Amino acid sequence: MSGPPVNSTITRPTIRNVAERAGVSKSLVSLVLRGSPHVSEHRRQAVLQAARELGYRPNAVARSLVEGRTHLVGALVADLHNPFYAEFLDGLQESLHGDGLRMLIGNSQWDPAFEDEAVEAFLELRVDGLVLLGIAPTSETLIEATSYTPTVVVGERDVDLPNVDIVVDDDQLGARLAVDHLVELGHKRIAHIEGSRSSRCEGYLMAMRRQGLAPYIMVEHGDCSEEGGRRAAMSLLTREPRPTAVFASNDMVALGVLSAAGELGLRVPEDLSVVGYDNTQLSAAHQISLTTVDQPRRTMGRSAAALLSDRISDPAKAARVRQVTPQLVVRRSTGPEALTS
Repeated sequence: MSGPPVNSTITRPTIRNVAERAGVSKSLVSLVLRGSPHVSEHRRQAVLQAARELGYRPNAVARSLVEGRTHLVGALVADLHNPFYAEFLDGLQESLHGDGLRMLIGNSQWDPAFEDEAVEAFLELRVDGLVLLGIAPTSETLIEATSYTPTVVVGERDVDLPNVDIVVDDDQLGARLAVDHLVELGHKRIAHIEGSRSSRCEGYLMAMRRQGLAPYIMVEHGDCSEEGGRRAAMSLLTREPRPTAVFASNDMVALGVLSAAGELGLRVPEDLSVVGYDNTQLSAAHQISLTTVDQPRRTMGRSAAALLSDRISDPAKAARVRQVTPQLVVRRSTGPEALTS
């Protein structure tokens, strides 16, 4: 006959178990786990060793109730498929970790409904702060969230909300660098595929006019994705006369332009020069070798983390803007204009 069923439930160790193992009080264990300096090193080590031996993990929910903080930051990203955002998050996470903060990530996929849903989830978890990456707080949900949650917006300049900090690239300068480079190569018919950054399109328009090329301005709207870039490029490159160069709103769009050029039998850069924006890791791949405008992504991530930590410490600070300076990185996707104008 078989014996009585064995209870296989494993009981999680508690703070009381740690105190008994270390031979100290529960209150002293709490002080150690909170990092209090008012504990002798001998007792601190005894508590930490007991916690390790028992496999004890602090109850984050209980700790947050005591401290009034969760040490969590919600990062809402417009599109995790874009390498720029992933590389930015690396810099953000590194700095947040140094400040004792942990990061939660939400992906909006450019959908306002997903944006609101993700932010509501962050707020339910009582995050200490929000980072909105490539997302402008325009919905009622996001605007309300910024009113009582420390928030940093990255990549969106037109944010007129009190106590919301901003980290941006100088998009107009970046666009000018791209256009001027193409003009130096002899191009006049320089088209632009517009994305979510209106400031980049404004920079393109200003640069073309400054170069005396207003009659050659061509703007096609894209949706910030590789496929959106391909569709926009197909429209541009089947015009007569077609552009001899395309300045794309980001590297993903530029990859779509390269794809469209291949479908149409156009050689890059002999028949068509292409410039991207962001200088993601993909752009440096040997097979792609994309000329692009570099945004210092990790620097932007670190700046966002610093601003957020400051705002968590002092929510009443006046809103601040941190602007980084882009640089042009020339690779093999651009060359001299070969067609007669």
